[in-house]
Formats: sequence, C-alpha cells, structure tokens
Amino acid sequence: MEMTMKGERGRKRISLSYVLSMAKMAIATFSSRVLGLVREQVMAAMFGASIVTDAFNVAFRIPNVLRDLFAEGVFSSAFVPIFTDVITKDEKKARQLFASVAMLLLISTSIISIGIIIFAPELVSLYASSFEKNQEQYFLAVQLVRVMAPFLTLISLAALVMGVLNTLKVFFMPSLAPAFFNLVMILSILWFPSLLEKRGFHPGLSMGLGVLLGGVIQLVIQIPFIYFKNFKPLRPGRILSGDAKKVFGRVGIGTIGIAATQINILITTILATGTVVGAVSWLNYAFRLFQFPVGVLSVSIAGSNLVHFSESWKKGEKEKAVSFLKTSYLISFLVLIPSFSLLYAMAKPSIHLIFERGAFLPSDTDQSTLALKMYLLGLPFYGCYKVFAPTFYALDKPRIPVIVSMCCIGLNIVFCLAFVDRFGFYILALGTSLSMGVNVLCQSVLLKRLLNLPLNFFFSLRILKIVLAGVIVYLAVDWVVRDYFDYSLPFLWKIFYFCLIGIFGFLAYTFSLFSMGEYSELKKFISKRVL
Repeated sequence: MEMTMKGERGRKRISLSYVLSMAKMAIATFSSRVLGLVREQVMAAMFGASIVTDAFNVAFRIPNVLRDLFAEGVFSSAFVPIFTDVITKDEKKARQLFASVAMLLLISTSIISIGIIIFAPELVSLYASSFEKNQEQYFLAVQLVRVMAPFLTLISLAALVMGVLNTLKVFFMPSLAPAFFNLVMILSILWFPSLLEKRGFHPGLSMGLGVLLGGVIQLVIQIPFIYFKNFKPLRPGRILSGDAKKVFGRVGIGTIGIAATQINILITTILATGTVVGAVSWLNYAFRLFQFPVGVLSVSIAGSNLVHFSESWKKGEKEKAVSFLKTSYLISFLVLIPSFSLLYAMAKPSIHLIFERGAFLPSDTDQSTLALKMYLLGLPFYGCYKVFAPTFYALDKPRIPVIVSMCCIGLNIVFCLAFVDRFGFYILALGTSLSMGVNVLCQSVLLKRLLNLPLNFFFSLRILKIVLAGVIVYLAVDWVVRDYFDYSLPFLWKIFYFCLIGIFGFLAYTFSLFSMGEYSELKKFISKRVL
C-alpha cells in the first residue's frame, strides 16, 4: 500500500513537471511571438512589401536554411534524446558531450559562414535569379547575406544551450531568449536606417544588423543559466567522442531531409520571385502570422513532449512515454483547431491590424490574407508534425521522418510547378499545407506500427468532436466578421472589436464542447494524466 502511494505521488510529480514545463515554454514563447509580430509590423511600416523586404527575405533564407540543420529541428531532435540518455547514466560524460558538440558546432558553422560570405553573389543568383534585373535589389541581397552569415554560428550554439537547459528542466529562459532577438531587431530597424544612410549605406542593411546582434543576445542571455545549474562543460578527452559522433551521425541523416527541404525552398522562392513584385514578402508576412500559433502552442507542447518522452523511453517506461505522446497529441488538437478556426475567419482583420500602415498598402493586405488562408489549412498538421517527428529520434528511428519528408517535399514541388502559373503565388502556400497533411498521415501510420498503438489513438470520437466544435466556431466568427467588423473605424476601436470577436470565438468553442458533453470529459482526461 505504501509503495503504491509513493508510486502515485511520483507519477503526479512527473506529470506536474510535464505540465509546468509546457506552460513555462508557452508563456515565454508567447512573449517571443508577440515581439516577432511587432518586428514584422515595424518592418512592414518601414519598408512595406517592396524590393527591400524581398531582398531581406531571400537573403535571410540562406543562413536560415542551415539553421534548420544546425540549430532548430534536426539538431534539437538528434541531440536531446542522446544527451538525456548520457546524463541519466554519467553527468561527467554529459558535460564532456556538451563541450564536444559545442566545439564541433563552432568549427563547422564558422567554416560554413565563411563560405556563405565568399559565395554570397552566387547564392543570391541561385535563390533569386530575377534579382539580377534590378541591381539595387541584387547588391542589397548580397550585402545582407554577408552581414547575416555569422548568425548561423550564433543561433546553433544558442540551440545547443537551449537543449541542455531543457534537459536540466530549465524551460522559461531558453524559450524567452528569442524574444530578446526580436527586441534587438525592432530597435535596429527603428534606429539604424538613418545612421546607415548618413554613412552611405543602404538603410535596408538595418534588418541584417538586427539579425546579427539579435543572435548574439539570444546566445549570451542563456549562458548564465548553465552556471546557475552548476553544469559547466568539461574539456573532453577528444572532441569527436562516441556520443558526439552519434549526435552528428543523426544530424547527417537529417541532412538528407534538409537538402530536400532546401530544394523545395529554392524552387518555391524562384517561383515566387517570378510571379509579381511583393510575392515573397506577402508569403513571408502570412507565414509569420501563421507561425504565431505554431510557435506558441505547438513548439511548447512538442518541446516538453520530447524531453519527457525521451526520459521515460530511455528508462524503459513505455506506457508512460506513450501517455506523454497521447496527451501532447490531444492538447495539440485541443488548442490548434480553435486557433485555426479563429485565425481563418479573422485572417483579413489580423493582417489589416498588424501590418497595414506606412508602406504596407490595402492591396498588400488582400494578397497576404490569401496566402495566410492557404497556410492555415495546414495548421493542425503542423502541430502534429512538431510532436511526431522528434518522437522518431527518441525511438532511435531518425531515418523515418527524413524519408517521409523527402517524399512529401517531392509531391509539393510537383504540385507547385504544375499549378503556380495558372493560379498565382498563393498556390505555393497551399502546396506547403497539403504536403504537411500527407507527411503527418504517413508518420501516424508508422508510429502506430512502431508503438503498437490502437487506431483510436489518432482518430477518436473525442478528436472528431473537437473538429466539429472548430467548424461551429469558424461559421459563427466568420459571420460576425463579415457583418460587423468595420475597417474604417479608428485603430483602437478596431482593436476593441477584434478582441471582442476573439472572446466570442473562445466562448463559442467552449460552449460547443460543453454541449457535446466533451468539456468535462476532456477535463477528466487531462487531469488524469497531468495532475
């Protein structure tokens, strides 16, 4: 009896840790995403959807593309499960692994950054050959690429520190660090243009300087917390240790998927630059807004799931690991379905309120709204992908998400090439959403086989009720927006009505779940696992 009570208390502590980590990451990430939207607002007001923003967006994609490999996504998924396994067995080896990976990242990303600086003109020509027709845009893009190249090293080391801190159960500050990046970018865009212009430089370089300085801050602000946890890295016997080889071996597998992703980005960027001026920026502004719920909700849920699933799986506690996965999957749907419904119905008011000022015109709002709606069709799938893909790394099956992603990217490229000339730039956003849907479907089937999951793990009546509630919310909010939202009102009044509509949507969602008898059931389900 005493052992049972101790086990129950232990499960409660672990479950509570899971919820608290998710909540801390969500709060910090929310702050970061809000500042990210403010950053996009400032950028839109200063430069609009112009050759300057198109040049920046193309230039930023070059180091950003490699960030997916060395910083976010592949690296985090490869590092955290291995680091978790090592630290549970030997803390000294974990400290040495931390130092090994840090040195290897510093060396490899520095070499790549130097290569980016040297071959910047060729890279810009590869990603946006149409820029060569406008010399100002072309040379600005080349300069921006060179200024932002070291960002790759900074953000890679920042991601490594974040992975270590998350494993040490420090979630808030690593998730808040990108907020400081956004804050520095905002200040740079506001302060540097006039200073640069006085010294004969293009004011658009202010965005590149903001990225570089923001990367420095994002790394530096996390480092003290490593020492607060008394987890100083130890000099390893050799830089390329066995565990470090394992990390970079998995990263190498992920490189194949990243290469396919970059071919996808390259082709879609070329297709976007070949449509109309502003298309790259419209897609970027729409994607930034789309990333808000993904970043705040999905990343927080997935980040917490990866740490706790990996820990339970490495200890041989399969049932507990699957429970974490199921809870993460359900919560993803629970929060992303209403997010989809609200944002889809309020797409135009959202773009209008956030971006439409200064150089950003009403026509830009219309085009960005169209792109946003196409991206939003994939929102629930993005949430599932963020939870499922890292799980394969924890299961020591890193090849599976890579192969699936490569196949889906191939489908997306074919889709975009087939329809972009006929339908326009927004088809690029739709292709991204459709390919993500196929990706998640394939991963669901494979996870079912690997973990011997029942079919109702993915397609339960509870999930269907959540989707139905989302449909009701969309219909209700769309009606209110069409009939009652007045774009000609003063800004503060528009904000007031926008918030009221959002509250109305939330209440409609809650009432829908309650009327279907699902609200109390969901509360019991989540309480059973996390309280």
